[in-house]
Amino acid sequence: MRTILLALIYVVLIFVLLFLLIIFWPLGLREPLLRLGKWAIWLAPGILGIKVKTEGRDMVERRTPYIFMSNHLSFLDGPLLFPLIPQAIRVILKKEVFRIPVVGQAMRFVGFVPVDRKRARGGKKSIDQAARMMRERKYSYLIFPEGTRTRDGRTQAFRRGGFFLALESGAAIVPITIRGTYDLMPRGTIFPRRGKVNVLFHPPVPTEGFDRNNVQTLVDKVKDIIVSGLPA
Repeated sequence: MRTILLALIYVVLIFVLLFLLIIFWPLGLREPLLRLGKWAIWLAPGILGIKVKTEGRDMVERRTPYIFMSNHLSFLDGPLLFPLIPQAIRVILKKEVFRIPVVGQAMRFVGFVPVDRKRARGGKKSIDQAARMMRERKYSYLIFPEGTRTRDGRTQAFRRGGFFLALESGAAIVPITIRGTYDLMPRGTIFPRRGKVNVLFHPPVPTEGFDRNNVQTLVDKVKDIIVSGLPA
């Protein structure tokens, strides 16, 4: 029932989004749409009965571009982190998500970046696009370096694409540990359960001194930090 109520609210918000998109697109006004998206997603935990406890957000500079990286336990991770990150955050998503009517067009407009995982150069093209917008518009991006949700609750191997984006843009990486979402909505389930989620923001990790030759050292460092916030 809670999920159905949330779905009905989002249907109404899509019509509102379409109206605003028609107005804001010609004017180039991206931030109001992004704020609407944050507010809409912020409604979800309360309606679904999910309580979120956060730590470490005060370490995030609100006007500094970062690459935020989190472990990926559940479909809930992105929607929960998006409003919690204290910035106008953008996301790199698989291109199929951008096929959603209205929502896909709005995501492209505000600076979300699609990635084609089936093409060999699809990832590089997306990284180049995101890096350019980070330099020109000072955007920050949220990335799940595991690439996909875990099947058994364990942390998977980290892919290097997001780290190349950090190197190309010169932005520091903010590791994030999210706990509890796997128990509420593991992969393969449709409806989330009520419960508690903990989100821990770690201190930013500078990328100075790293390049493509030693990027794996940076990958291992960030992964170790994220895993350090998980239960043993």
